[in-house]
Amino acid sequence: MMRPRKHFKTYLSAAVCVAALSSCSEDIGTGQTGDGNQPIVLKVAHFWPATSLAQKKILEPWCAKIAEESKQQMTCRIYPAMQLGGTPPQLIDQAADGIADIVWTLPGYSAGRFPSMEVMELPFMTRTAESGSRVAWQIYDEFGRKDFTDVKPLAFNVHDRGQIHNNVRPITRLADFKGLKMRAPTRLTNKMLSAFGATPVNIPLPGLADSVSKGVADGYILPWEVIPTMKLHDMTRYHSEINAPENALFSALFTIAMNKQRYDGLPDHLKKVIDDNSGADFSAAIGKAWDESVKTAKQPAVERGNAVNAIDHAGINEIKAAAAQVEADWMNEMGQKGYDGKAMVARAKALIAQAAQP
Repeated sequence: MMRPRKHFKTYLSAAVCVAALSSCSEDIGTGQTGDGNQPIVLKVAHFWPATSLAQKKILEPWCAKIAEESKQQMTCRIYPAMQLGGTPPQLIDQAADGIADIVWTLPGYSAGRFPSMEVMELPFMTRTAESGSRVAWQIYDEFGRKDFTDVKPLAFNVHDRGQIHNNVRPITRLADFKGLKMRAPTRLTNKMLSAFGATPVNIPLPGLADSVSKGVADGYILPWEVIPTMKLHDMTRYHSEINAPENALFSALFTIAMNKQRYDGLPDHLKKVIDDNSGADFSAAIGKAWDESVKTAKQPAVERGNAVNAIDHAGINEIKAAAAQVEADWMNEMGQKGYDGKAMVARAKALIAQAAQP
């Protein structure tokens, strides 16, 4: 899919920055190649703090593995918290344009640009982050490659179960959403909130805690893993969950994507290192790390005394009925764009159901 071209004036210097705002540290997997040449250094950019699961549990181990398997011929420099400049929605273009070699971002930040992958963000689509992330790669492989002509995806993942958090009241029924000002991560989750009777508010994630504390937003929908990272448990009173065996209320889709020219310019043996550490298994491993984070991430809210409630079967059915319209509208929209939305939904659901089989 064609994209509007963005122009970036300069590249940052080769400083190695891996703290949340400005401090610097060693390269991940630093060292020289066996023949005395300097290693190839991949600039890896993302929008989370350096202390986040994304960096500590995923990117740093991945970069260490790349360095080890390349015999130190290829290493990483990680730039968290948008240290290469710009805003999170610009990350995918930073990868396409070579400002960064690899980025971790949400395709949904570029609304309408990657339509095939939005199927993973439909309400009640995924079950676990591990299985959903593996399915996301399969959907990309079968339907989505034509949307990613500007970058080379290395992984797709969804997060742990998306839940509901607000400061006004516990959510137990569909009617409880009415009138709430709620922040959501993508256009489909905004549509879902509208279908529930809430008012979506457009707030970048870094500004969400401040917006909730000031009442600009009454609440938000996010996975548990993000809550302590952003200190949101300190500003939130109520947490309402839809739990297994039900599918997750929502998932946002992420991708780790690489600049195509950077990949194409690697020697074959280094391309193989990248390829061996990309794809369905890497995607599933990212999802598994997110699944495993839930208990620890939820604990600060529990210890603070925030109210946590599980929505019962009747309440879930009301919410599902309202969410069904989002799926129907999406399939119709995809048809108008030349995509077989019905086939994508059917395939994603079949793969997720298959993944749930013992």
